[in-house]
Amino acid sequence: MIELYYYTSPNCRKILMMLEETRTPYEIRWVDLLAGDQHAPEYRDVNPNGKVPAVIDRDAPGGPLRVFESGAILQYLAETTGQLLSADLAQRTEALCWVHWQVAGQGPALGQAAHFVSHAPHHGTSVPYAIERFRREARRLYQVLDDRLSDREWIVDELSIADLACFPWVRVAKGQGVDIADFPAVRRWSERIAARPSAKVHPEKALGVKVPKSGQYTHDQFKLLFEHPVVSAAGDATGDDGLDDADQQIACPMPPVKS
Repeated sequence: MIELYYYTSPNCRKILMMLEETRTPYEIRWVDLLAGDQHAPEYRDVNPNGKVPAVIDRDAPGGPLRVFESGAILQYLAETTGQLLSADLAQRTEALCWVHWQVAGQGPALGQAAHFVSHAPHHGTSVPYAIERFRREARRLYQVLDDRLSDREWIVDELSIADLACFPWVRVAKGQGVDIADFPAVRRWSERIAARPSAKVHPEKALGVKVPKSGQYTHDQFKLLFEHPVVSAAGDATGDDGLDDADQQIACPMPPVKS
């Protein structure tokens, strides 16, 4: 059984889709980023970086095993299930190259584009240089992916963790200041994946959780998401995040795991 620590972010959707595609049994552990769950000491035991996603494999040899960082989780699940990562050395290496391209380049740059294009202006901060810098980099990355997909259905020879890594960030192109219609191969590939059952699963609906749309965060939510303090492993903050101890209680208990 996999426990997926989840919020409705592109990085979390990668893992959700991977679990669905591989039919791996899992349970959702909701991490409410807007309430500060990610900063709680209990969650830092699961992911010392205080980000989502993370998983705990309750059936791992030797006892429960934590895995954090979305690229590492995708590779772990591919290796433990034997799916969506080819055993052929050339195809496997190519897929992993694209996964690393995504986690090191596409994800961070598109995230910054979304922040400066869509999030910050709604809260009184507009930085023209940053908007142009990251929108330009976002378009460059879309072009890289479009070139790759111009003569193929999938990033490698068949659906793989490379596709699942890149897809969720493409689905929010508008918020990054990008018109996906400018990249027809990416659009076709994105629509192909969006039609798969794994892309249609939304745990937040089953949980009855209402998540604000991008750009609709309150001032306090925006501050918690983007201006949170540095927090030590013991839970000590170097700045005031506006939350009292009760607010810092995490939504789901965190049993001990092997690190």
